[in-house]
Amino acid sequence: MSNDPLDMVIGSDSSVQRDEAESSKLYEQAMGEVSANDRYAAIATLRKAVSADPENSDALFQLAYQLDLVGEEDEAISLYERCCEKPPAPIRALLNLAVLAEDRGDYIRAERCLRQVLDTNPNHERARLFMKDVLASKDMGVEEDQDRDIMKRRALLDTPVTDFELTVRARTCLKKMNIRTLGDLLRITEAELMSYKNFGESSLEEIKKMLSMKGLRLGQGLEDAHRSARRQIMDRLKGTGKEALLNKPVGDLQLSVRARKALQLLNIQTLGDLCSHTEAELMGVKNFGATSLTEVHEKLGGLGLSLRTIDEDGAPIPPAMPAPEMVTAGGEAPAPAPADETVVGESTEDGPAAGDDDGSQTIG
Repeated sequence: MSNDPLDMVIGSDSSVQRDEAESSKLYEQAMGEVSANDRYAAIATLRKAVSADPENSDALFQLAYQLDLVGEEDEAISLYERCCEKPPAPIRALLNLAVLAEDRGDYIRAERCLRQVLDTNPNHERARLFMKDVLASKDMGVEEDQDRDIMKRRALLDTPVTDFELTVRARTCLKKMNIRTLGDLLRITEAELMSYKNFGESSLEEIKKMLSMKGLRLGQGLEDAHRSARRQIMDRLKGTGKEALLNKPVGDLQLSVRARKALQLLNIQTLGDLCSHTEAELMGVKNFGATSLTEVHEKLGGLGLSLRTIDEDGAPIPPAMPAPEMVTAGGEAPAPAPADETVVGESTEDGPAAGDDDGSQTIG
């Protein structure tokens, strides 16, 4: 070799010493040791073979394979990847990489390896079988993540409001309203809270601050409450011939301009949407007063419908939203009987295979 620095090219392989004959000899020796079930001696010999010729793909793969069999997965993966660096990537190395990736839960990497095999050989039976397993495991992982997120959200919404640092006045008011959990609180609006007896601005600001610290806000759960209310109204009207009325547009009521604008602000488009709202929700809209409320009541009453109430008279109510104490225009309503105290939130290897149909050694 020339010692002239001008003859040295960056990135050239001239510095890599290869002894192909010695590497082949060591490889054959290692295969004999494998046949004699002396795996660790074979691994030591294969290391020498790879050291003698780093491009001996057979020795590289066998070393990765034998290391894989004895549980040295990290080194095996690194060697399998070296096997695949020089195109075309060996199918047996791609298959084993896919199996190891799947075992580690890296389904995207496993799928990528198998697609590389199937792009070359679309009818490769083992690759197709592995692909089915990987896709099934991948979908299962997504479902598990979704289920875990749902359980976390449910646990949060089932948190009793007594767990939060609220003043005695705020806690007492919420208890009288039968608002026991965080989920109950998210299904009520500011206007509805303020319509209750002895609930003032200070209590409202206190609750809003507590919710904002958790990234939540009053009325955030109203969409679910409205959907539930619409289902209850539909169930109540079954068999009466009035179910179709709920799908009619609110424009059919011929309301005044002021009332129509208020309903638009609440995104109320059908009679079912309107019936799922309460008086307090409507009255919370600017410029929607008693006159507009009376107009809505009369129009709905003429069709045998009504707004959602939060009373114990059998009218549709949101889930987990028992009857609270309200102040009416005619005076104070009788205080409801104390609800029973409830406790919220309780509920009731496969080993490696020695070979493949095409003579390649794969795991699986």
